[in-house]
Amino acid sequence: MHRFFEKQTVVIIIKMILLMVICPVLTGCSILTSPRVWQQAGPDVPELSAFDETMSDFMVSHKVSASSLAITYKGRLVFARGYTWSKADSPATEPTSLFRIASLSKPVTSAGIFKLVEENQLGLDDKFIDILPYVTPEEQSPDPNLGKVTILHLLEHLGGWDRDTAFDPMFADKKISKALGKPLPVTQADIITFMNGRPLQYEPGTKCTYSNYGYCLLGRVIEQKTGLSYEGFIKRFVLSPLGITRMQIGRSNREDRAPGEVRYESKGESVYGAFNLENMDSHGGWLASAVDLARFAAAFDDPADCPILSADSVETMFSLPATVDSENYKSGDHYYACGWNVRDFGNGSRSTWHTGSLPGCYTIMVRWSNGVNCVALFNRRGSGIEKIDSILWKTVKSISAWPEHDLFGEML
Repeated sequence: MHRFFEKQTVVIIIKMILLMVICPVLTGCSILTSPRVWQQAGPDVPELSAFDETMSDFMVSHKVSASSLAITYKGRLVFARGYTWSKADSPATEPTSLFRIASLSKPVTSAGIFKLVEENQLGLDDKFIDILPYVTPEEQSPDPNLGKVTILHLLEHLGGWDRDTAFDPMFADKKISKALGKPLPVTQADIITFMNGRPLQYEPGTKCTYSNYGYCLLGRVIEQKTGLSYEGFIKRFVLSPLGITRMQIGRSNREDRAPGEVRYESKGESVYGAFNLENMDSHGGWLASAVDLARFAAAFDDPADCPILSADSVETMFSLPATVDSENYKSGDHYYACGWNVRDFGNGSRSTWHTGSLPGCYTIMVRWSNGVNCVALFNRRGSGIEKIDSILWKTVKSISAWPEHDLFGEML
């Protein structure tokens, strides 16, 4: 009898020890874990220290371990910081650290399309099926309206695909693999073949519904028209003229992370290998630093002096889509233009922005109407992180004077 209780006591002690070890791994509790410490990197700008305080409060309250922030004022980089709230031995996040930027890739793709339009290699009214090789699955026919989809429709999310009533094919690899009888991983060509046999959800040009797939097609249009890879074309004709050298297409697997790329975190979502980031290149696959994207955003501050596009192209890129009645448009209303969300306030005053979200990252690039551009990148999403836009805007409004310096030269 005593031996029985002795054995039970030993078993209970072992279970308690195991719980003490396993608990931090499963629940994130503090037992046996190292405390987090705060680090910030990049040039110290005392007159803009309010942004350091904002980011510190935000990251701690939302349990974000890595982020970066870059701010320009009238084309000058006035602030660039990397933030880390993690174990003391964790790599420090730099202003030039690379993050997955998700849908901030769409404005980049839009710029590439307009570059081709300016060079008369492409027209906004061209039909995408006249450009891309046209294949449908066996014994399936294309939707009769598919031939109406133009390049402009794809840019403005007017192509006829509605992921809310159907599904997003860019995250449906297993479904497509099974339907086509092809092994994983599926290719972009497989996705297009599959979708050519699917019905549209509405007539093209009549309704704006956000479509990652539409921007996948734009990437393939660039490749078909230029004979270059999508990544190669964008690097050469969009990024290089802006002095952006670090941006690259990300990789799906942890072991393929780029040098200087942060580690991603998520609660309940797989951040590595669960989706095909390589296939998402033109709608959500780029890696970039906050400084890289600040250079990109600032390129459109003065359309007459844009290094990559003409003033007419920039104006078209931000213009009202055909689905918005210009006569009834009210100043400050939101619409989606060609790769950007837009609010027009009249007299040339305009705010443009885009956000991005994938398991393991949340990103925002905003060009406010007061001449301030802001890029914030985070290594996780959810838990109210999308509120950072309004929080940063509140901080921007608190700044009474902006520095005269330009940090772009220090951030090569």
